[in-house]
Amino acid sequence: MRFARLGPAGAETPTVVVAGTHLDLRPLTDDIGPAFLARGGIARVADALAAGTLRPLAGAGDLRVGAALGRPGKIVCIGLNYRDHAAETGAGIPAEPVVFMKDPSTVVGPFDTVLVPRGSTKTDWEVELGVVIGTKARYLSSPDDALAHVAGYVLSHDVSEREFQLERGGQWDKGKSCETFNPLGGEFVTADEVPVPQALRLSLSVNGVRRQDGTTADMIFSVAHVVWYLSQFMVLEPGDLVNTGTPAGVAMGLPGRPYLRAGDIVELAVGGLGSATQSIGQA
Repeated sequence: MRFARLGPAGAETPTVVVAGTHLDLRPLTDDIGPAFLARGGIARVADALAAGTLRPLAGAGDLRVGAALGRPGKIVCIGLNYRDHAAETGAGIPAEPVVFMKDPSTVVGPFDTVLVPRGSTKTDWEVELGVVIGTKARYLSSPDDALAHVAGYVLSHDVSEREFQLERGGQWDKGKSCETFNPLGGEFVTADEVPVPQALRLSLSVNGVRRQDGTTADMIFSVAHVVWYLSQFMVLEPGDLVNTGTPAGVAMGLPGRPYLRAGDIVELAVGGLGSATQSIGQA
């Protein structure tokens, strides 16, 4: 299944997308988020689809596309998880996943404006595969157990301010948690439609110039390994989001370091999960 949220920010209508038609999920839930997943929402939607009780959302094509997932409980991110990206930053290949957190309030829609923070000169892009947790993951025995706890996947943009991240006290969270710094979606795609998460193409362009073009096959640590690993240090809950890293091609690693400025247009895609476009504004 493919879920989406349409409407004004903070008042989105939950939908399930069937053959391009948005079916209204308000008879079943008020949102697609942690509570929906924790209460077996995906199974309830499947039952409703089988029964034919859901109806199209009127005027869906005219509505804003919101973040594919309502506010996550937490956003956990993996840094330097592609060999080519680690190389372009001058970092070595990590022996274990590099983990940092991102403020859940950064989540915005896939076509919303991303704001360059005040005082920023190094706002950067990062297209990523986002993993949505479906059931509690705590001290998993092995990576073989991990994918059973994944509800699905989503296109995620881990926008980053490199000066804040690397030059202002060494706290990565500061460079990752500025407002609007995690556009998400358009659609949240359930795990059954992505049987091999390590075979997805990721791409990103800025002002029509292709900057990133990679594949999740090049991850240092697979989705299964990351979910298992994180479960040894924290409890992953339904509705948590895990950003799994970005391939090479970020501004920090390019000649001239062409960081984002107001007026830029960023286009992103992940195979099977859809595409997104964000304009860059100034805070």
